[in-house]
Amino acid sequence: MATINKIGVIGAGQMGSGIAHVCSLAGLDITLADVSADRAKAGVDVIDGNLQRQVGKGQVTDDARKAALGRIKPVGGLGDFKDCDLVIEAATENEQIKRKIFTELCPQLKPETMVASNTSSISITRLAASTDRPERFIGIHFMNPVPLMQLVELIRGIATEDETFDAAKVLIDKLGKSVAVSEDFPAFMVNRILLPMINEAIYTLYEGVGSVDAIDTAMRLGANHPMGPLQLADFIGLDTCLSVMQVLHEGLADSKYRPCPLLVKYVEAGWLGRKTQRGFYDYRGEHPVPTR
Repeated sequence: MATINKIGVIGAGQMGSGIAHVCSLAGLDITLADVSADRAKAGVDVIDGNLQRQVGKGQVTDDARKAALGRIKPVGGLGDFKDCDLVIEAATENEQIKRKIFTELCPQLKPETMVASNTSSISITRLAASTDRPERFIGIHFMNPVPLMQLVELIRGIATEDETFDAAKVLIDKLGKSVAVSEDFPAFMVNRILLPMINEAIYTLYEGVGSVDAIDTAMRLGANHPMGPLQLADFIGLDTCLSVMQVLHEGLADSKYRPCPLLVKYVEAGWLGRKTQRGFYDYRGEHPVPTR
């Protein structure tokens, strides 16, 4: 079975920086790439801030924080993955963007390097077909926020070899996380269940059944959810929520997965949630305020 010591991560945003965070803490060397070196360095700054919070809570030592940061190399572009044993793509949830990344990436890699996508919904078989190594391609779907969430979904494409799957599982074990194996169906397991619930909450708002605050309060107190579905949608990113619902709607051809028109409208307005400071809540003040 292949041994994974050095990992490349493509995308230094919320998911990519989180993946680099947990992998570096586990003693793995990381190359963290984004479209520019400055954006990759900004991702490292985010990792440092999150590590410092863990130090403050007594979850890691300051020496461990410094050692983890020392294992992360921020770079711009896709030309620095020649020595990686595994490269994990964590770019935006858009199939064409991901396929373009894989087409450009694979010629830079060793023949034996494994490639993974952190996609939360897109077919692993289709993404693998855009590479020169579908047998060494797998879906490794981390949950958000990566340092806090225990679960990782592993998804095999039709061509994924046992050796690739076994190596990915050993990696997840090394990170101290738990594996749930999903078949390669649209949105896999977690988002197949979670995103339709969020979409239904948005329909509930759209149809005037309840306000943002009422819907979130109802699910927090009535279903014991840690946060309401609209607050969670803002945290995930409304553009990502829409992308997953579109994958479900197109892939399963069932009207029950139709994205709510209000979700589409918010995305068209650029109100994407916490990352743009507006979504179902307005985050520009001292405290979040419902927008409806």
